Formats: sequence, structure tokens, C-alpha cells
Amino acid sequence: MKLLEYQAKEFFAKAGIPVPREKLVLSVNEALSAAGELGLPCVLKAQVGVGGRGKAGGVKLAKTTDEVSSHADAILGMDIKGERVERLLCSEAINFTEEFYASITTDRANRSMVLMVSAAGGVDIEQVAAQTPNKILKISVDPLLGLQTFQTRRAAMFLSDDKEIQKQIAAILAKLYRMYVSNDLSLAEINPLVLTSDNQVIALDAKVIIDDNAMFRHPNFEGYRILSDDEVLEQEAKQHGLSYIKLSGKVGCIVNGAGLAMATMDLIKRYGGEPANFLDVGGSSSPDKMLVAIDLVTRDPGVRSIFVNIFGGITRCDDIASGLLQAAKDAPLTLPVVVRLTGTNEVEAHKILEGTSFIPASDMADGARKAIEQAGGS
Repeated sequence: MKLLEYQAKEFFAKAGIPVPREKLVLSVNEALSAAGELGLPCVLKAQVGVGGRGKAGGVKLAKTTDEVSSHADAILGMDIKGERVERLLCSEAINFTEEFYASITTDRANRSMVLMVSAAGGVDIEQVAAQTPNKILKISVDPLLGLQTFQTRRAAMFLSDDKEIQKQIAAILAKLYRMYVSNDLSLAEINPLVLTSDNQVIALDAKVIIDDNAMFRHPNFEGYRILSDDEVLEQEAKQHGLSYIKLSGKVGCIVNGAGLAMATMDLIKRYGGEPANFLDVGGSSSPDKMLVAIDLVTRDPGVRSIFVNIFGGITRCDDIASGLLQAAKDAPLTLPVVVRLTGTNEVEAHKILEGTSFIPASDMADGARKAIEQAGGS
């Protein structure tokens, strides 16, 4: 689960990492009130889960109340890479002289954690790695021993020659690591970590990603989850025992088994189409799951056809066919549905669907081609 900046800074503040004075606002009036409380100038920052908000105009410096009003009005409701801005973070403006980068994440290749720092803060670390890799220091952290004092000192010395500044950086890195471990994070990042004009080191931005596999140990973290429209569908599918991930294509996929679902999407792309989703109904043959699956796929306005690809092992093809008929009865389908059913009780399934609007497919390739054709091609 990726947190928004204001949420990530709550983690930072609890860990003792210095952050600017800030306030979350949801409207222009709230932004004006926050600016009056924090003082001018202030910075208005769009709270979205994607990068590039600065380039998109989602981060603005306001020097007057008129600018606070105009900037807040412009940013709220803005679309940044498909995300609508509904929240703003009003922050005190910080005068800084240097920018650094610091993060803790997992290095799966080396089976360790890694502390990564760079003196080239304020830009994407991928860009720094590609263009000036010598500006990045990576320190492997043994998960049993943890981050050692000599390692934080080494990282601090890599960033600054000033001993007082080194002490501040080292202390922040130690706190960042403890925060990372105690909260089961997969990423804790500060970009930029800045040196202010009065020689204070402060986290100007924050990125925190919580490992979903550890959420059972932190049930209170569910309160941080802000679902997009796509994620609402994914969570709804999960509650019904389905695995659903929305994609950007036109061919909706309903398949049983993750491997077959991946193969189905690959086949659709091979024949020039684009899958609209990954949807695995699992091994159950419950017709109710098919009802939910059809509903999820048809709620995507980009879908132009549906390919139902079922290999009946544990799953019974006749139950799937019954579910399809029930779905069409409950909510008449306006999209063409191509169906390939093979395996357990496939003969019975074909008889159930005979004479209906469902389009039969002889095999996967035939089904993929027909679904792409019904969707209007690539």
C-alpha cells in the first residue's frame, strides 16, 4: 500500500524525523485558513499516488493570499496521470541550500536491506542512477544485525563534509531504518532531504510503501488506504474470492487459474488486441462467481467485448454456463461475449449455451481472435 505524502509524513513525525509544518486541506477556503496559520509564503502540493506532480503543475509556491486562492483552485480537481486531485498539503516554505536523497528498501538479489543515499536530491533516483551512478552510495544492511552506526556515519560523510550536518543526517538515517523495520515497509524514501539556510536537515518530501503481506500485523494501517475507482473494483473482487486487476485494453477477460489468465492475455496481445483486465475466478464452479465476474468486467467503460476462457478441472463447465445465462438474465448484456469451455462437463455446457447470444470458440486461439474482432480490432 503506497501512502500519500501527508500520510507518509505522519510516519516520519512519529519516528522523530523532522518535517515542515504542514496541514492537509480539501478546499480553497481551507487552504486560505492553513496559509494564515502557517504563514506566507507557503507551498501547495497535490496529494496523489503518482510521480511527476511538479511537472504537471501540482506543486505551487504561493506568496500572497490571492496566489493561495488561485493555486488551490487550479490544483484541486486537476488530473495528474489519471488521478484526480482531491487533497492538498499546505506546507510552510523552506529555504534550503542543498538537496539530498535517502531511502531504505529491500534488495532481494542480495537477500538484505539496502540504505541508499545521494547528494543529487530533488530528482528521480532512476535518472541519477542512469546518468551519474557515482553520485549514489548503496550500503547493504544485514537483516539480523540491522543498520550499524558506522554505516550511517559512512552515508552521512558521503553527503556532507560538515561534521555537525553529518550528525543530523546519521540520526535521521537511523530513525528511517527503525521506522522501516518496525512498520514492515517495502520502501521508506526522502527526496529531497534538505539542508536549510540555518543548517538544519529536514525531510521536505516523503514516500512510504507498506508491505501488503504484513498488513495482518498492522490492522490499524487499513485506515490509511485511499482507494481509487480501479482499486475499489479490485477490493470488491477480493471480497468475492476473485483476483481482478484493471488494465487499459478493450477485451475483457474472465478466466479460471492465474496461469491460464496470463496465457489468455498473452494470446490476445499476440493477435493484435489489448486485454482490459486480469480476472481469475479461481477453481470454484459456483455460478455466483461468474455473476460477479461479469458485473466487474462490464463496469469498465473501456471494455468492448468479453472473452470467457474456462478449462474445467475442478471447475465444472456446466456451472459456468449456468452462471453466464443467469448473468444475462439479471442484467441483459450489451457486449458480445465469446466463450470457450473445455473440460469437465463441457458437452453439457455447450448444450446450455446453444441458441443463446454467447459466441462459442473452439479453442483459445479462436476465442482470442473472435474477442478481438468483436471489440473492433486493435
